[in-house]
Amino acid sequence: MDRYPSNVMTPRYYREFRDKVMRGQLPICNEISLEMNRIDALIRNPEYYFDPRPVEAFIAFCEKELTKTDGSELNLLDSFKLWAEALFGWYYWSSRTIYIDGSFEEEYYLKRLVSKQYLIVARGGAKSMYAAFIQAYFLIVNGETTHQIATAPTMKQAEEVMSPIRTAMTRHPGPLLTFLTTEFRGLIPNRSNAKSMLASTKRGIESYLTGSLLEIRPMTIVKLQGLRPKIATIDEWLSGDIREDVVGAVEQGASKLEDYLIIAVSSEGTIRNGAGDEIKIELQKILKGDYEDPHTSIWYYKLDNVSEVSDPDMWVKAQPNLGLTVSYEAYHKDVLRAENAPSARNDILAKRFGLPMEGYTYFFTYEETVPHRKVGTFGKMECSLGVDLSQGDDFCSFTFLFPLTGDRYGVVSINFISERTYKLLPSTLRFKYDQFIAEKSLFVMEGSVLNIEDVYEAVEEEIERRDFDVMAMGYDPYNAEVFVRLWTLNNGPYGVEVVKQGVRTESVPLGELKKLSEDRLLLFDQEMFSYAMGNCMVLEDSNGNRKLYKRRYENKIDPVSALMDAYVAYSRNPEIF
Repeated sequence: MDRYPSNVMTPRYYREFRDKVMRGQLPICNEISLEMNRIDALIRNPEYYFDPRPVEAFIAFCEKELTKTDGSELNLLDSFKLWAEALFGWYYWSSRTIYIDGSFEEEYYLKRLVSKQYLIVARGGAKSMYAAFIQAYFLIVNGETTHQIATAPTMKQAEEVMSPIRTAMTRHPGPLLTFLTTEFRGLIPNRSNAKSMLASTKRGIESYLTGSLLEIRPMTIVKLQGLRPKIATIDEWLSGDIREDVVGAVEQGASKLEDYLIIAVSSEGTIRNGAGDEIKIELQKILKGDYEDPHTSIWYYKLDNVSEVSDPDMWVKAQPNLGLTVSYEAYHKDVLRAENAPSARNDILAKRFGLPMEGYTYFFTYEETVPHRKVGTFGKMECSLGVDLSQGDDFCSFTFLFPLTGDRYGVVSINFISERTYKLLPSTLRFKYDQFIAEKSLFVMEGSVLNIEDVYEAVEEEIERRDFDVMAMGYDPYNAEVFVRLWTLNNGPYGVEVVKQGVRTESVPLGELKKLSEDRLLLFDQEMFSYAMGNCMVLEDSNGNRKLYKRRYENKIDPVSALMDAYVAYSRNPEIF
């Protein structure tokens, strides 16, 4: 007989999903692939235990006691089972102090691993229904007295979570809801006017059996801070014009409880640069493994490329419930409309296919940032130099671009920081910077502020030591006057190009560099440059124009910015190479 929980067990619904993916029956996007890697890591890790019983209990409750929005019989979707399995199935050993026989003692117990789940799914995927099922399960089955909240950009949207529960209460298809909604006037303690143990009231949906309440709250930090919700569902946190981090506000209060749960569901939106985009950036970091957070489950469905919009076989990447909760015909109509109504194109691409046409996104994939094997020293070879001094008191970058045969380019970067900046680095970041110093891609200059004249002399020494033949130089004019004056004084003005920041200048070279990186034609072996590529983010507008995003000062992308300057200088002066 199987013993649960188990630290060697593969979850049933995930195994079925993975088998379909591996057989090629089910195409998935890169983000779902990364989430599968995270689940595989949980399966391999002996510290985490899987228990199928809570998952099966949730599924049984939903199919026996709940209904669809029209009151018809409910059979839980495979996607719902997969999400619920990731939510309820994983546990780990934790400890707490309890009072026993006059003394405090340490008690060890299995605690649910996941406390937050993000679902980014295209329009029509029944996301609100899933949120409603989670709320109903804890309101009705859980014996504790809980406060549960449902929030959305508008109160009417939040009603979409409450409505399926009210329908199930009216239809009461199962024995539990039939009992709870039966009139017991006068039999409920301290509730002489209550007709049933579970009722829809002006406050929300109340369980008089446990004193629990599920209510709607406006999606504002003022209305969400200070609560102690056991279960919170946040609907359309990404698609609306939300400028506040409501997920963080809810979590501040919910974290006061032992095993809180936050379900954040949304489709992609067209409103950019708000709190939703910041949360997406954090989720991307978790998916890529930049930092470990096993307590967050992420199901981010989207197309990988806008070219897949014309391929119906790829639509399931963005909508896992295609053909079940939304028809292929509805998608086909929207594709035709996007082609013939430009004003609706952005909304359709975002809502139906998870493709935001504006906003900050990571520019390079992980595969593109992996350093090559030793690529050589490039001594005595012609090159173009890119200069980025925009953070002159913190970080100065110089990237050399070497045109090679076969559309390949060699890349070497040298960078400078002040001694004061180095000393103030956090310990984890200092360890990484020490690696850069060891590979001679980063140099620490004496003093609290970088002296550009000293930096110029150090660059000239490195060029001479490495025997580079610099034919052109591109630079961002901000804070570059001293360096450019010294460069032209010693090397002449020929081949010196100004590369002003902005979409007009940056869009074309960034697009070309992206193609080169995808084809692995940028040859580099420095961890420093790989680190910069991994941090690189761009702002892309609705016309596909790109611009480097440089406001996240802690994440250095200056070597990539310098590479773009070098590429522009090379492109403008092909005759001298």
